[in-house]
Amino acid sequence: MKRFHLTKIVSTLGPASNTAEKIKALALAGVNVFRLNFSHGSHEDHRQNVGYIRAVEKELGRPLAILADMQGPKLRIGNFKNGFVELRSGDKFRLDMSPEAGSEKRVCLPHPEIFRAMTAETELLLNDGLVRLRVDDFGKDYADTTVITGGRLSDKKGLNVPGVPLPIAALTEKDKADLRAALDMGVDFIGLSFVQRPEDVLFARSLIDGKAAIISKIEKPSALKYLEEIIGLSDGIMVARGDLGVEVPPEKVPVLQKKIIRACRQNGKPVIVATQMLESMVSNPTPTRAEASDVATAVFDAADAVMLSAETAAGSYPVEAATIMNKIITETEANELYRKYSDASRLSPEQTPESAITVAARVTAETLPDAAAIVSYTLSGSTAGRVSRERPCLPIVCMTPDVAVARKMSLFWGIESVVCDKVDLLTDVAKQASAHCQRLYGAETGDKIILTAGLPFNVSGTTNLLHIFTVSGESVQNF
Repeated sequence: MKRFHLTKIVSTLGPASNTAEKIKALALAGVNVFRLNFSHGSHEDHRQNVGYIRAVEKELGRPLAILADMQGPKLRIGNFKNGFVELRSGDKFRLDMSPEAGSEKRVCLPHPEIFRAMTAETELLLNDGLVRLRVDDFGKDYADTTVITGGRLSDKKGLNVPGVPLPIAALTEKDKADLRAALDMGVDFIGLSFVQRPEDVLFARSLIDGKAAIISKIEKPSALKYLEEIIGLSDGIMVARGDLGVEVPPEKVPVLQKKIIRACRQNGKPVIVATQMLESMVSNPTPTRAEASDVATAVFDAADAVMLSAETAAGSYPVEAATIMNKIITETEANELYRKYSDASRLSPEQTPESAITVAARVTAETLPDAAAIVSYTLSGSTAGRVSRERPCLPIVCMTPDVAVARKMSLFWGIESVVCDKVDLLTDVAKQASAHCQRLYGAETGDKIILTAGLPFNVSGTTNLLHIFTVSGESVQNF
C-alpha cells in the first residue's frame, strides 16, 4: 500500500529552488504547498514560479497549493556613519526622526507611530533581540534610552516593541500591491503578516474578496490576546516562531506552539509550524538531532503542516531538506506512540449533525479491519476538513469537482486531494472513490471505503451522509 505522510510539508521557494526541475524534485520529495515570500523577489519572479508549480502539478497528477506570504510592516532603524556602532550596557542612546546618519549616541527611527505607542520603561529590541534598550524619556519624535544589553548594531536593523500593540495596519501599500499581483496569479493562500487584532484579518478579507484563503501568522504577542477570534476569522494559522520568539521569551515559545495548535484543531482550522525547523541544512546536508526532534514534536502535537524557509529558499541542500523532513514525519507517524498521542489528545466533538457524521466515520474506521480509507465528496472542502479534525486512523481522500478546493485541502492533515467528475448519484461517487483508493493506496477489490458526503449532492454545507461500500475494479482518469 502506498503511504503518504499525514502531516504536510510547506516549502519556500527562492534562488536555490526557483526552477521547474527543483520544484518537481521538491514535490516528489513530499512537498504539498509552495510558499512564495513576497519580502523578496519581483512579481515576475513569483509569476514564473506559479507557472512552474502548475506545470509540475499537471505532470505529477496531484494538486499542489501555493501560499503567497505578504511582507507586512518592517520596523527598521536608519543608517550609521560608519555602517555600524558598538553599544555597551549602560550607555545612553537616542532614537529620533532626524534623517542624519547615526553614531554611538543616536540613530534615526523613521516610525512616528512607535513614539506614540511608547511609555516609560518600554523595552525596545533591535537586531532580533540581540540589542535591548529601555526607554527613559520620550516625546512625539524622540526616545532617550539606556542600553540594557549591548552589542553591534548596524544599518537598517529591525526593531520590535514587545508587549505593546502598535497602531500599524497589517498590510502596507507594498503589501496591497503584492496582494493584487498574487491574486491575479491565482494563488490559493495569502499569508497575512503582523496580525495584532481581529480587525487586521477582516480588512485583509475585504481586499481578498474570496479569491484566496487567509493564513494568519501569529508572530506578535498582542495577537495571543485575540487568538480565538483570529482563528475564527482566518482559514488557517501559521505559528511564526522566529518573529514570535523575538518578543516572547524563548522558554514560552514551545508552550505557545502547543496552545495555538490545539486551538486550531478545536476550531477545525489547519495550522502550520514554521521557522528554523531544519535551519542547519541551509549549509549542511543533514540536520541536527535537535532539529529532527523539533519536527517530530510538531508531528506529535498534530500540526497540519511543518514549513521549510531558508532551507529550501536559499540553502545548499533544498531537496535534501524536504526529503529528510518527509522521512522524519513518516518515521514519527509510523511509531506506535503517535497513535496513542493522537488518541489521547482527541477533542470533544461539536454538537452538530456534520460533526456527528465525521465522528462516526472515525469510529467506523477504527472498527472495520478491512477499511482502506475515508472518502469525503465535497464542494467546499468543509466535509473533508471535519474528518481531518478527527485525526482518524485511515487516510482521507477529498474528492471534489473544484480544483481550487482540491489545492486548498492539500494543506490539511491526512488529506489526499483528487479532482473528480461532478456526480448526482451515490453509485457514481462510490465508483470514482473506489478507483481513486486503488490508485492512491493500493486498495483491493473487497476492501471497505467509508464515505462522507451531503445529500443532495453538489450543495455546500450539507454533510449528512455516512455510507460504507466495497471497492470495485473500475477506474477513472487521474487529475
